[in-house]
Amino acid sequence: MTLSSLIRKQRLILLICLGLIVVTAVASMSIGHSPVRLNRLIPIFLGEGTFKEEFVLFSVRLPRIIITFLSGMALALSGSILQSVTRNDLADPGIIGINSGAGVAIAVFFLYFPIDVGSFAYVLPLVAFAGALITAVLIYFFSFSRINGLNPIRLVLVGVGFSTALSGVMIVIISSAERSKVDFIAKWIAGNIWGSDWPFIWALLPWLILLIPFTLFKAQRLNLLSLSEESAIGVGVRLERERLVLIMAAVAAAASAVSVTGGIAFIGLMAPHIAKALVGPRNQLFIPVAVLLGGWLLLFADTVGRNLVDPDGVPAGIMVSLIGGPYFVYLLLKKKK
Repeated sequence: MTLSSLIRKQRLILLICLGLIVVTAVASMSIGHSPVRLNRLIPIFLGEGTFKEEFVLFSVRLPRIIITFLSGMALALSGSILQSVTRNDLADPGIIGINSGAGVAIAVFFLYFPIDVGSFAYVLPLVAFAGALITAVLIYFFSFSRINGLNPIRLVLVGVGFSTALSGVMIVIISSAERSKVDFIAKWIAGNIWGSDWPFIWALLPWLILLIPFTLFKAQRLNLLSLSEESAIGVGVRLERERLVLIMAAVAAAASAVSVTGGIAFIGLMAPHIAKALVGPRNQLFIPVAVLLGGWLLLFADTVGRNLVDPDGVPAGIMVSLIGGPYFVYLLLKKKK
């Protein structure tokens, strides 16, 4: 397929993704413990709704919809970068331990540092980024060899090991925490969308505004990094420098998302894979599709999960894992063939 036909196909898929997002968002606004009729949505947005309708929509559902969508976009962006940089289709910030590193940092900060309520939402992504970055550096260090460079398979194995170890650390933290604070950490581990208020949106949005254009700007570099190390060096790519910068971007995207949604895995695995299957492996083409797909997948999982079981529903992280777990096994078996 020629590049021009791929671009046309990409635009069509992007329109379909936007349609899915709008349909899912409208459904999410309408259904719940306090249903809002579809024919009332436009009047409510125009300021003609009752106090109850406006409270349910603007204070409860709309912030959650936006934060879920933005977080899914960030996780998909992170997974797309990691898969290209490591040349490993199984790389995902949740699977290789980056999310767990962010979670431990958040738990320690929440339990042992004084928190100013007004700045809590804005400080949290920075804390998560610090924890995730330390974890990513350690994973990279143990996966890198001076002789063979970065081993993609070893990176996943080391990452899974770190993820397991950090999960153990989280359990130790919970066992020593006050009961009143354990609920927050438990929600984070389950992938419950807890940061569902407007300040968390303003805290997350700048990260995406910076990271998405930056990643698309680096798309050609990502294409080269997807090749062998010899090929990348042969065309003049400063390999370690570019890897470091792009891994930091992936870590920042994942950390900003999980700081408000909890430990959600597999979005960064599934969205890039589906996007590559639709438009091919060029980063310029598949990253925009993956980002929208990631946002829709998490929004869909949260919409279904919170209305599935009374009273609190099923956390979005568990809903995503029910789909992503078998998908990960399928990719692992496919990679062995």
